[in-house]
Parts: sequence; structure tokens; C-alpha cells
Amino acid sequence: WYFLLNTANRMDELLRAQIAVMDRYDPEDRVGLLVDEWGTWHLVEPRTNEGFLYQQNTIRDALAAALTLNIFNRHCRRVHGANIAQTVNVLQAMVLTEGARMLLTPTYHVFEMYAGHQDAVNLPCFVEAATLGEGDAAVPGLSASASRAEDGSVLVTLANLHATEAQQVGVTLHGLGDPGLEGRILAGPALNSHNTFDEPSRVRPEEYGEAVPGKGGCELELPPRAVLALTARAG
Repeated sequence: WYFLLNTANRMDELLRAQIAVMDRYDPEDRVGLLVDEWGTWHLVEPRTNEGFLYQQNTIRDALAAALTLNIFNRHCRRVHGANIAQTVNVLQAMVLTEGARMLLTPTYHVFEMYAGHQDAVNLPCFVEAATLGEGDAAVPGLSASASRAEDGSVLVTLANLHATEAQQVGVTLHGLGDPGLEGRILAGPALNSHNTFDEPSRVRPEEYGEAVPGKGGCELELPPRAVLALTARAG
């Protein structure tokens, strides 16, 4: 679990190194950075063509996507585009099909929940959290990023990367007073929770009404292996 998330989190290290080089030779930010392919890569599903790279997609892949998209959002000054590999039926797909049937994967739902970051203004986001795992399986317990939309609302996306434990999280939002809050959460009851053609909605976003508003922010509890999209509007 944590080894996979550690490999996803390496994107931050890779981008920091590349951006440092670009900042040296292009201090005026004339050139953007494109991440041509990213995503998880597992063994193919049994009884499928190995060359087609068809694999199931679980809540763990959704967390890897949330972690990676938060990284891209925090580095959006340089990262102007990033393409998941791939979209339909291959690797970390957002859509799986079987004949006339189609389902949306947990990764799809993360993309939909994060859509508000696109074309918004990235906001500084500071996270204090314990480290999970160790060595090449070490990963931060929480991942987050934030942005401000044209209407002034702020989208904060958070991922609890802990495999088994909930986390109490305090969120401070500067400049919004006592904001109104709307939340949606994606979680899985098991480590391998996923959607099937018989149960295509087993893993899907649900309304999250457990954020407790406070002065300048909120307190919330994130269940294990969960992704939260929290929208705050100035009070």
C-alpha cells in the first residue's frame, strides 16, 4: 500500500529537480513543463490479453491519483499539462468497458472532484502530518492542495493516505471569515474496494457534512483511504 503511494509521491521530488533546472535557465517562466504520462501500472487482469494492459482500478489507485494531482496543482507555475496513462481500459483507466457496458473507476471520480482546480488560481497550501511507513514505503499521512475560483470560492482537496486509520484534520482558510462549507468524499470500505459491472457504484463520491465550521476554517475527520473535496465560500 505505502510502497505504491511512495512511488506516486516521487513525482514531487522529480518536479522539484526539473523545475530548479528550468528556473536557472528560464527565470522568466517562458517555457511550461508537460508530464506526458503518469499513473499506476499493475499486473493485467486474469484471462485478458497481456498486451492490452487491462487492469482493475481500486481506491488505492484513486489515492495515488489524488496525491499526484495535488502535486501537479502545487507546481502549476511550471506544470502546464499532465496526461494520465491512459483513459479507457488500459493501465490506470478512468473508464472500463465490457461490450455495451461501461463503468467509472475510482480514479475517474478523483478527476471529477478535482476539476475545480482547472483554470483557478493556485493558493499556498501548508500541511503538517506524520509520515506513514518507512524507507521506500514512506509517505506523508496527508496530501492537499488548494485553489481559488473566479467567483472567490476556495477548493481544498485532501487525501488521507492511511490504510486503516481515520485522521482528525484542522483546516485554516485565511481571508474567508467564517466560510460556508460544502464537501464531497470518496472512500472505500476495504483496501481493494473497486467498481464492477455488476456493482458499478460501489465506490463513488458522497456528500460530506461532517466538517465543523470554526473561525477561519473547520475541523473534520477523514476516514482511512479517503479523498475529500471541500469548497469554502466567504461568510
